Amino acid sequence: MSDATGTGGRTGTGEGRDRKTRNADMKHPAEPGTVRATGPDTGLGTGPVLAKDPGSGTGTGTGTGTRLGGEGLTLAYDQRTIARDLEIAVPDESFTVIIGPNACGKSTLLRALSRMLKPTAGRVLLDGRDIHALPPKQVARTLGLLPQSSVAPDGISVSDLVARGRYPHQGLLRQWSREDERIVAESMRATGVADLADRYVEELSGGQRQRVWIAMALAQETPLLLLDEPTTYLDIAHQIEILDLCAGLHEAGRTVVAVLHDLNHAARYATHLVAMRGGSIVAEGRPSEVLTADLVREVFELPCRVIDDPETGTPLVIPAARVRVGA
Repeated sequence: MSDATGTGGRTGTGEGRDRKTRNADMKHPAEPGTVRATGPDTGLGTGPVLAKDPGSGTGTGTGTGTRLGGEGLTLAYDQRTIARDLEIAVPDESFTVIIGPNACGKSTLLRALSRMLKPTAGRVLLDGRDIHALPPKQVARTLGLLPQSSVAPDGISVSDLVARGRYPHQGLLRQWSREDERIVAESMRATGVADLADRYVEELSGGQRQRVWIAMALAQETPLLLLDEPTTYLDIAHQIEILDLCAGLHEAGRTVVAVLHDLNHAARYATHLVAMRGGSIVAEGRPSEVLTADLVREVFELPCRVIDDPETGTPLVIPAARVRVGA
């Protein structure tokens, strides 16, 4: 366990760190279900785009302006089909947010886009090629994923976990370098965890841990970043902190795709909104055009009013009040 300072005698990410230790770490990447940042081996128009009719032959496709998308996707776990005939194109340099009720296929779609789930029909395209035909390290250098539940190995420090993000860039002829040290340090500074570099991940709060995972994804240096419910289990202050961080990454030029449950957070932060229900995409486009009272009633079966957020002018969903008995 760690000592009173949380360092346990370990060193940070400075240039004095023994690179042989880093190289050894890179030879042993994360085991399944622990610290992976990618798959298992590791605009659109001015109005909302309605989901395609399975017989219509229309849909958003993966046309110009998108590096990541899916065509005719059918997604299933074992014999249970979750979604069928999905068409999606993630606009480049967008902050795309996927919304929908529980069990509608949001996280399943994100897993497919990240190469963690292979479609039973159709294909996910990354830069115009089937993502499952690409070498895992090539995918990992292009696309990073923060899963819904990330578990770090026991006794790993913040700096060592963030350094795992450099694994896709390592190889027989490319070992740990000062450049890797610089990128890891910059990723920790950008996410506000530089002061935690020598702390053990298990000692951190939920908000701190989430920022560390995002720092690892940043260290991966991918232009595409996918996040599955990044604010789950966080209090409101930490939720805003994480979403502000994601917005900053988007504004710096990354394409960000996130699954969110909170409709008002989705409306405030997204530049492109995708609404799902029952395994289908029912609408997508700008939040101001997608998030209407009619859509909320259709997708979530929730009567509501949608007004302008007084802070941002984005849609703000106000659920209808419960009629009190005897009122």
